[in-house]
Amino acid sequence: MSATGDGAGPQTVRLDVWLWSARLMPTRSAATAACRGGHVRRNGEPAKAAQKIVTGDELRVRSPGRERVVVVTRILTKRVGAPIARTAYEDHSPEPPPQLAAAPPRRERGTGRPTKRERRQFDRLRGRDSGGGDEQEFPLGDPRF
Repeated sequence: MSATGDGAGPQTVRLDVWLWSARLMPTRSAATAACRGGHVRRNGEPAKAAQKIVTGDELRVRSPGRERVVVVTRILTKRVGAPIARTAYEDHSPEPPPQLAAAPPRRERGTGRPTKRERRQFDRLRGRDSGGGDEQEFPLGDPRF
């Protein structure tokens, strides 16, 4: 049995094994967990880890921060090196969003711990706004008076 699926090798393989073999997931258990969590779609449908995939299947794999869209071109049953793994699929993923170009401002040394208000302002600046709407502006100033 060939690890790269050449010639007389297998024509199908489990989805979690292929994701791990093609180096789209760091471990097979992470690939299984991603399938179980609904982060992997095969030909537009949610996929289970034990489903068999064949050459030509389109896989959509969501990982933190981006979605990968790949078309299977080669069946892999064992983990192979990165250059060989890249030949096992065609990547049709959209470009990842650009990262923040400028570094966020730093606090002066010795100014102490930021207040809750300053922390929220920093979070908004860095694009990590929680959007909870729990911060309220008071038209008359301080609400304690």
